[in-house]
This record gives sequence, C-alpha cells and structure tokens, in this order.
Amino acid sequence: MNTHAHKLLFLMVLLLGACTSQPAPATPSPPPPTATPVLPTVTPNSPDYWPTAGWRTSTPEEQGIDSEELAELMDYLSEGIDSLMIIRNGYVVLDAYFYPFTEGILHDLASATKSFTSSLIGIALEQGNIDGVEQPVLDFFPERSIANLSADKEAMTLENLLTMRSGIDCRGESTVREMMASPDWSQFILDLPVNTKPGTSYNYCSQNSHLLSTIIKETTGMSALSFAAQNLFGPLGIPDVTWPSDPQGNSWGWGDLKMAPHDMAKLGYLYLNRGQWDGRQLMSEEWVDAATTGQSYGYQWWLKPSGAYFATGVGGQEIWVVPEENLIVVMTGTTGGGGADAWGDRLMSSRILPLLKSSTALPPNPAGVASLESKILAAAEPVEIQPKTVPPMPEIAGSVADKTYVMDPNPAGIRSFSLDFPVESEALLKLRFDDDSSILWPIGLDDVLRFSPGLYGLASGAKGWWESENVFVVHRQDIGNSRWRAERISAAFEESVVSLQIENADGVLTVNGRIEE
Repeated sequence: MNTHAHKLLFLMVLLLGACTSQPAPATPSPPPPTATPVLPTVTPNSPDYWPTAGWRTSTPEEQGIDSEELAELMDYLSEGIDSLMIIRNGYVVLDAYFYPFTEGILHDLASATKSFTSSLIGIALEQGNIDGVEQPVLDFFPERSIANLSADKEAMTLENLLTMRSGIDCRGESTVREMMASPDWSQFILDLPVNTKPGTSYNYCSQNSHLLSTIIKETTGMSALSFAAQNLFGPLGIPDVTWPSDPQGNSWGWGDLKMAPHDMAKLGYLYLNRGQWDGRQLMSEEWVDAATTGQSYGYQWWLKPSGAYFATGVGGQEIWVVPEENLIVVMTGTTGGGGADAWGDRLMSSRILPLLKSSTALPPNPAGVASLESKILAAAEPVEIQPKTVPPMPEIAGSVADKTYVMDPNPAGIRSFSLDFPVESEALLKLRFDDDSSILWPIGLDDVLRFSPGLYGLASGAKGWWESENVFVVHRQDIGNSRWRAERISAAFEESVVSLQIENADGVLTVNGRIEE
C-alpha cells in the first residue's frame, strides 16, 4: 500500500455506541385556536430553490411536522449518533449534532459510499462514456489477462455488479483484506472465481463496488473522485471531500468517502428530483428509476416496499429518500451495522416517519420550536469534564522531550517519533511517515481530550499519562468515523531507545527506534 491512509490501517479500532431506552412520550399541547395556514406543496422536479450554496431552513410546522414530537425524538437519541438532519420539501427542519461531532466537519460514510459510486456510473452513462448496463464487465478490461476465466465470468455484466449479483466468490471482510494486501486490487477482483451464474443470486460484496470505481477510471480516464469533482460534487456544491484510492489510483468504490452531512443530503435530493439539478439532467430519469426499484436492493441503494430507498453504511451512516413524503433524512454515527432492519431503518419507521402529520403546514407552535432548538443546542454542548490535577513529571520526561527517534522499518510506515511537553497540562506527539507526511497530536495530561485534525480530514481527540517512570501512554480516538475508532499507544523509553506499542482491534504492533544522532 503506497498511501498515508493505507499505512495507518494499524491505527484503527471499533468501539460501538449504544442507543438508550425510549422515554415515555410527553402529552402534546393542544394547537392554538387559529386558522390552519396552507402553504403550497413543493413536489419533486419543482423545487423553489436549489441548495447548491446551502440549505434553507423552516420550522417543522411549516412542513407539516410537529416540533414537540421532534423535540421528543431528541430525547430518544443518545450515544452512538453523531448527527441527524431532516429535510422536507427542500427545507431543513432538524439539523442536530451530538458532541463531540460538530457541524461542518467531515464524516466517514462507510458503505453509504456505494450509492455515490453507482451514481457516478449513471452519470458516465448519461455522458456516453458507458454504453449500457448490459455491457460485459470484461469488455472494460480488454488488455488484462484474467484468471479463472469461464463462460459465467464472460457473461457477467455491469448491472450484475450494480445489483450485487455478479456471482463473484466473495467472503465479506476477509476478501476485502486479501484484496487490500494484493498489489493490484482490480486484478485481484477480476481473478476471483465466479461460483454462481451472474444475475441469479444476491451476495453483498464490496469488490463489486470497487470494480465499478475501476470501470469509471477505465471509461473516463479519471478516478471516481476526480470524475465526481467535475460531474457530481461540483454541480451539487460539495466543496470538501476525501476519498482514498488503491495503489493504481482507483477511489475506494465500496467505502471510506468522507463528507459533511449537509452534502450527503444533496445526493438524496438529486435522486428525489429524478437526476435533475438546477436545470441540468446529471443522470437520466430512467437511471433513477432503475437504481431505486426492485425487491430489496437496486443499483447500490437499499429499497423499501413503500417506495423509499436509502444508502447505508456500518455505524449508522444513512441517506434516506422518501419520494411520497418529499423527505430526505441523513444520519451519521457509530451505532451498529448498516443495511435493512439496522438501527437507522428502525429509527425511520418507528420514530421519524410518524412525525409527518400533513402534506401542508400545521398551525405555528413557537413553544415547541423553542423546546426543539434548546435540545439541539444542548446536544452540541461539550460534555463537562473537570480537569484533573496533572501529577509531577518523572525524571525521564526531561531527557526525552523534543527528541526525535528514528524508527525501524515497520508495516505502519512510521519513520520517526517525538514527544514534547510544552505546557504542564499538555503533551505533543509527532509521527512522521515514509511518504514524508506527518501527524501532530496535542494530548491532554489532565484527563481531558485535546482535539486536532486527524486522518482524512476527520477530527481526533487524545489524552495521555505516565503509566510508570519510563512508560508514557496515549489514548486517541477518531471523531466522525463510521465506527468509534480508538487506540492505545504506549512509549517505553530506555536510555537512547524507545519501543512503541500500538494496540487496537487489528492487534498489537511493536515498533522500536533510537534517538536521531
């Protein structure tokens, strides 16, 4: 693996959040004795503005939603959710962030990325880069030598990839790890056996999605990220994303796209408006229909019998589109898995859809709106943590401070390590990597996390302490990841050498180093 992101695969761990029990519902206040206003219903394909430069807001009542019940929903939400955004008729009625995640920072989409990848295929079709979904997959790779060639593999089509019915021998995450350990990920996928007839059997397989990303590059000459910047993110007004790529420069088609929740919602709005955006038809209506209809899975979208559909990823990354209600819902977090019947699916059916009271406006409810706004503010407030007294530094702290340790060659690509103590309550840890990139983490010594930019433009929090006279420990966690990723890094100092131990769900990596001469 040749990128900074790949070298940091050792620096990740999964800790799942949990949802608290449901509180008893409050008794709703009676509506005021005023006439019910009637606002025009804005239907898909006729929005009164486009959110390219940003979303407009309204009260819930203006969009037929009860603000008091929406405030009760805020009481129900707890650990494991990072953000929740509800948009009806093109207007934001709820935009909530839960500490430590904050508005405007990027969030990992996990497998919700797949719906973006398939959308790029639809755009490439609209632009004539791809002839049709019935094209055989191997036709996109005429110069490749393919192992395990068979009549079934030759018959496998682009649509088979889109619908997870390729027949590729895929064994979930274990196959993903094997792919990522190979020098050419696309070749690895193409060489996998096809063990069922394409089009006959559904098997959720991330390799299908990565091959879609590779096909975008083969047909447009651009990576999925570059193609999206020009033909999707640009028109939709999505300015800030990160998306890692494989050793050949293909964006990860199955996951790890990062963007802000406001921008996630724009993909849903594009589909709600049947591929049209501000006078441009980015993808055909026929594509939108094909992508979002079927039994339970379309073109990398999950489908509901009601006609709703959604992008989903592990941890609760969801983009819901409910056409009959002119509704978009976006949620991010660290709660459980994605897919049908996951936490986000249950939240939609049991909590959010029942909030929709009318297709026209309800009577104003200033008290309900004020209650909702106060709960949104409270959710974003930092958790009060009383700083602890920092114990005296051990004697070795002075001799290791601001020294650079050159590390032995290692799988994480860490070239050097240094630790400094600029103020009594804070340390600074610096890692430099083989590709000359570096990370600088402030570390709270008073038991309070210090936040800083982390991997892929996400946020990171860290605190640390001296575990013994010569061992310094760092606890670090990512914010905005699809899973609450944390790690423990311990640095054992002995004269001119250091031994780093990085512990996470992937195991323990030990890296030794010596003071730079």
